[in-house]
Amino acid sequence: MTKHSKEAERLKKIVESFPNITLTVLGDLVADEFVFGEISRVSREAPVLILKHRERSVVPGGGANAANNLADLGVNVLPVGILGDDEPGRLLLKYFRHKRIPVSGVLKDKNFTTVTKTRILAGMAHTARQQVVRVDREPQDPPNPHVTRELYLAARNYAHASDALLVSDYGYGSATPALVGALREKGKLQSLPIILDSRFRMLEYSDITSATPNEPEVEDALGMRIGHDWNKVVNAGQQLMRRMKLQSLVITRGRDGMIAFDGQHKPVDIPIFGSDQVADVTGAGDTVIAAYTAAMAAGATTEEAAQIANYAGGIVVMKRGTATATQKELLDAIERVAPRTRPH
Repeated sequence: MTKHSKEAERLKKIVESFPNITLTVLGDLVADEFVFGEISRVSREAPVLILKHRERSVVPGGGANAANNLADLGVNVLPVGILGDDEPGRLLLKYFRHKRIPVSGVLKDKNFTTVTKTRILAGMAHTARQQVVRVDREPQDPPNPHVTRELYLAARNYAHASDALLVSDYGYGSATPALVGALREKGKLQSLPIILDSRFRMLEYSDITSATPNEPEVEDALGMRIGHDWNKVVNAGQQLMRRMKLQSLVITRGRDGMIAFDGQHKPVDIPIFGSDQVADVTGAGDTVIAAYTAAMAAGATTEEAAQIANYAGGIVVMKRGTATATQKELLDAIERVAPRTRPH
């Protein structure tokens, strides 16, 4: 058996073990709404297209998408977050119940607006659909202290029965540095692996296990431009590892793949899986952290978890809309293409 085939067999065993693990997802639960219209004509009122409405779908986004990806990977997932008492919130709950994802940790608050990202897509009957505009509906205020307390209790109770905690922080109040810090200390989760995806305030978290930012998020956090400079991205990763007191880190770089860091080895450069002519990057980061967290919880090394996340990310960007990678698709991909790294 060659080295590559041994590595592939190891990755497959990790993925096959996913049904044996349980993960809690503490995150901002988002409704991704897709509205498709067929191009009719140009409006006389303004130089804009008139679309004839054809179809609408609402699927999990943000932290809800991470939970959905974990479910499709075969993981036992326990989501914790807030939804409003509104149509998008009800549709997300219905979706979770249909997938047999427990919803007892999902709080409903009549004073909260379910975060909804509406993408309007246009096209002709037999052409590709193109996004023309996105409309975001967001809560005006963060959750009140009572709701935050309920979130803490639900996350603590679920996490004690879990193999890891995935934190999906999109800035809407369900996942915060203060809440994660309280879970780590007061909730007595010091030994539980915590994997973070934080869109805007990564550096406010400390003493977590790992994080999976993309390159623009790293550049914003550190106030630097990386570009295609290997030394700069390595320096940025090492800064994050040190400042956040991380045990490991994965930086995703779009068509340039991803880089895995840990405290024991040199950074590993992993080229993208599949084609760089992607169909849609919507929600790809949620897929990456889902697969990465599942692999880490299943006993993978940082490099092995990053390889599995890279396969998963490559699968979903070839699908349109907010999509997931299934356990079968992941196993097929590993069987088809051996894991690769780039030397430096």
